[in-house]
Amino acid sequence: MDSSALPPSPPPDDALDARLVERVRRGDAAAFDELVTRHARRAFAVAYRVMGQREDAEDLVQEAFLAALERIDTFQAGRAFAPWLYRILVNRGLNARKARALRVTEEIPATVAASGALPDRAAERSELRGELRSALDALPERQRLVVELFELEGFTSPEIAALLEIPEGTVRWHLHEARKVLRGVLAPFAKEER
Repeated sequence: MDSSALPPSPPPDDALDARLVERVRRGDAAAFDELVTRHARRAFAVAYRVMGQREDAEDLVQEAFLAALERIDTFQAGRAFAPWLYRILVNRGLNARKARALRVTEEIPATVAASGALPDRAAERSELRGELRSALDALPERQRLVVELFELEGFTSPEIAALLEIPEGTVRWHLHEARKVLRGVLAPFAKEER
């Protein structure tokens, strides 16, 4: 499931989702396909933030949609479908992260020719990306996830609160604390740019 191949997510429409869920409950496969189409792009974005790797995110999205289909009868009428789906996705993703073993990767040989930016600029960007990734990874898992969902995926505080089942104030606190840490870690890079 390549996110660039997915159609753009349509605007939220809880009433349409509710009608689709009811059709799915009656065995309408096309209604489930439409739910998947409506939510696949954003589900992939969330999954990628949880898992950190494209292939794992793709697997997680498929697993979450299948779990949602299996549990569709437990979905409470009157609630929004998207937060329910994303909650399934996040729970399964966090469990998978805890359970997965470290992967073995092979280093790219130094003899492979590089393309792209000049080596010095590419090295600076790579160093900054590495520092940012390290800083994000050093955050408590919930803070990292909140920052990535808010800053990189564009979720709002209320959406994140619903997704993680925490109060909005807690989301804002996690954002505040994480930004404070990130500013401290990345401050040397800001000084170098001046």
